[in-house]
Amino acid sequence: MVKAIAVLIVLLALAAAGGWLYLAYGNFPVASMHVEKVLPNARFAK
Repeated sequence: MVKAIAVLIVLLALAAAGGWLYLAYGNFPVASMHVEKVLPNARFAK
């Protein structure tokens, strides 16, 4: 049972490291067009 828990912890650590590397070095596309939205002043409390 201890060996199974150790294997699970190692797999979890590898998955977390892989996800971190994907987010850190992934080539994500940027927005293709500029988006601008005007918010009316009435939406904010004075």
